[in-house]
Amino acid sequence: MASTLEKFIHSLDPRALPRVLQIQSGFYFQGSIYEMFGNECCLSTGEIIKIIGFKINKLIASICENNEVSRFSAKVELPLNFPGLYKVVADKTPYVSIEEITRKVSIGPTRFGHPCFYSPEDIKLANLTIKHGEQITFNSVEEVNGTMAVNCGVVRNNQSHSFTLPLSQEGKFYECEDDQIYTLKEIAEWKIPKCRNRIVKLSNTLHMWDSSNPLPENFDGCLILTPVYEVQAVMKFRKDIVHILSDLDVEVKDITDCYDISSFLQPLSLEDVFERTSKEFPMVAEIMEGPSGSKKPYNLLHIGKEIVIYKKYQAARVLASEIRSDSPKRHFLIPMSYKGKFKRRPREFPTAYDLELARSEKEQLHVVATKAFDSPHKELFSVSVGDQFLVQQCQTSEVLYEGRKKVIDVLACEQILSDTYKKVFLPMYMEGGFVEVIHDKKQYQLSEICKEFRLPFNVKVSVRDLSVEEDVLAAVPGLQFEEEITDSYLLISSTNSPVESWEIPVYRLNMLVHLLSRDVQTVVPPVTKTTVEEISEEQYYMVRRYENQTLHPPPRPPKKPTTLAPKPGFAVPKQGASDVLQAPKNFCVDATKKLCSNQAADVLDLQVSCQNDLVHRENKKDMTGKATLVETSVIKGLTDKALGKCEAEKEEEEEHNYDYVDENIIENIRKVFQDTTIRNKHALSEGRRDI
Repeated sequence: MASTLEKFIHSLDPRALPRVLQIQSGFYFQGSIYEMFGNECCLSTGEIIKIIGFKINKLIASICENNEVSRFSAKVELPLNFPGLYKVVADKTPYVSIEEITRKVSIGPTRFGHPCFYSPEDIKLANLTIKHGEQITFNSVEEVNGTMAVNCGVVRNNQSHSFTLPLSQEGKFYECEDDQIYTLKEIAEWKIPKCRNRIVKLSNTLHMWDSSNPLPENFDGCLILTPVYEVQAVMKFRKDIVHILSDLDVEVKDITDCYDISSFLQPLSLEDVFERTSKEFPMVAEIMEGPSGSKKPYNLLHIGKEIVIYKKYQAARVLASEIRSDSPKRHFLIPMSYKGKFKRRPREFPTAYDLELARSEKEQLHVVATKAFDSPHKELFSVSVGDQFLVQQCQTSEVLYEGRKKVIDVLACEQILSDTYKKVFLPMYMEGGFVEVIHDKKQYQLSEICKEFRLPFNVKVSVRDLSVEEDVLAAVPGLQFEEEITDSYLLISSTNSPVESWEIPVYRLNMLVHLLSRDVQTVVPPVTKTTVEEISEEQYYMVRRYENQTLHPPPRPPKKPTTLAPKPGFAVPKQGASDVLQAPKNFCVDATKKLCSNQAADVLDLQVSCQNDLVHRENKKDMTGKATLVETSVIKGLTDKALGKCEAEKEEEEEHNYDYVDENIIENIRKVFQDTTIRNKHALSEGRRDI
C-alpha cells in the first residue's frame, strides 16, 4: 500500500533497514531532476531506491495551546543548533507494551538515553513488585536467556534495584515528568519518539530576541516539534549516496519482500568491513561517501576514490587532553609511534586522597599546598598555604572524636622545614589543594612514560615529531595523558600510487564503500603512516566509556565527619532556578570572576608566605637525597599562571558575545537547575554536594 515518504520514514524502525521502495508518484522539478545537498537524483514514477539510513535534519515547530496546535500559529522551521534550552513535556498518550517503547523511544548508553516511565498498575515480577506510579528507568536493551528484554531500575530509599522486563510485557506505560533541560539537538537525537510529535517548553533563549528569530518576542510557552528527516538512499544505477528530505512530496511503496536487494550496490560502513573475516583481506573498495577534512589521509578519501584495505587490527593509543581551566578542551589520540619527546609538567591534586592515588614507588611525590586546611583533630596537621610535603603512605591513626577514640585513615607525610623534616598526618577526607614540584628534567618518549609512570600524567612537548609536516601537539601548552586504550583500525592505501599506507579509525570515521571484485596487486602494504588524531568532545566520552566499561570504578574517598562545618567555597547565590535561568551569562561571568579573585588571592598569599620563608632558608639536599624547599621561581610561576588565567578569562568574556548555544552556559544552568529541583524535592542523596 502506497504512503507518503514522510509518513513511511516517521514510522520506519531503524532496525528494519535496508528497505527497497518504489516511487508511486514522482517529484518533477526542472526536468525530473531534484537537487539537494549537492546530489542529484531522479525521482520519477516507477523509480526503485534502497533506503540505508535516516536522521533528523531539522524541526518544524508550532506554538502549542492546551496540547494542541494553536489556530493562529504559523509553522516555523528550526535548525538543530537553534539557541535555547527546553524542558520536555511528558506525553499523555500511554504506550501499550515494552516492545512499543523500545521500537519508538531512543534507549542508549548516554544520560540522555535513559527514559523513565510509570505504570498505573502494580507489576509483579519473580523477586520484586513494581508499585503503581513508581518511576522505572529504562537503561538498555539486550538478550536475556534467549529473550529480548529491557534492563530497568527503580530507586527506593536511595538504593537502586535492577530488574528486567521482557519486550512481551503488556500494560499501560506513561512517560514520567522530566526535570532536565535540553538543547534542540539533544531533543532531536534522544527525545522525539517515532510516530509521535514532541511538546517542549522554552526555559531560556540564551540570547536576545531580534527580528530574525522565528518565534514571537518574549515567547515562553510550549512548542510542538515535528521532525524532518534526511534519508540516505542508493539508486539503481548510481555509485554515490543520495540524500533526500522526508518532506519531499512523493508517494512510495515498500517492495523489499519481493525485490532482489542484491541487485543494488552494497554500501558498507567501516564497521561492516571490520566485521569481515581476516581471510577476506586484502580487498579493493570504492568510496561512496567520504569524510570531510583537509589533512592526510582524510583529504585523499573522496567519493569515487579506489583504495586497498590490507588488514584489520587493534592498535594502542594514548588518550590525551589539553590542560586548561576553561572549556572546551582539545582531545587527542596519540599513536605509540609518535617520535616527539615530552617533559613533565606539575600535576594538581584537589584532595589528600588524590595524593595517595598518585603516589608511586619510583619516586617520592613532592607537593606544595595552595589552599589552607584547619584540622578538627589535634592529632592531625593543619595545613597553611605554601607548606611543602613529601608524601609517604596511607595508614591509620587514632583521633579523639566526640569524646571517644576513633581509628581513621590518614596520609603520612613529611613536612619540609628550613633544615629538617617533620612527620605529619593529613586526614584522607581533607579538601585542600596541592601542586606537584617537578625535579625531573629528563625528556621522555611516549612509550617510556607509559612504561615508567602511572597515568594520568602531565606533560608538554619539548621536541616535536619531525617525521610529520605539522605536529599538532607541539602548539598545545600542556597535555594530560589520561589512559592507554586499544582501538580498532583498518590499514589502507591508494590503488593508483601505493607508496604509503594509512591507519584509519573504524568507529570515528563516517565513510561508506562498496567492494570491487578485483585482485590486489601488492599484498604487502607499503610504509605505514600514523597520525595524531584530534577527536571531538562526544568522541572523547565514547572512547572513555568503551575503554572503561569492563573496569571497576576506583574506591570512594573517605567522607568528612558530618559534625564538621564545611569550609566556605564557591557557592551559587541563594536564588530560584528561574532567576538563574533568566540571566545565565551574568551567572557564569560572576562565577568566573569570583573564582578568579579567590584563586589570585590564594596564590598571592602563597607567594608572600613562601618568599618570606625563603629569605631565611637555603635550598639544599640532605644526606638521604630528600628534596628541600621549592625555588622562588616555581612559586612565582604558579602566581603568574593563576593571575594570567584570570586575566585571559576576563578578556575572553569581554571580547566574545556569542548568540548561539554556549556549552559552558548550558552546563552551569543545568547544574543550578538540577540542584534547585533536588533541594525542593528533599531528596539529596548521601555524599552529594551543592554546586
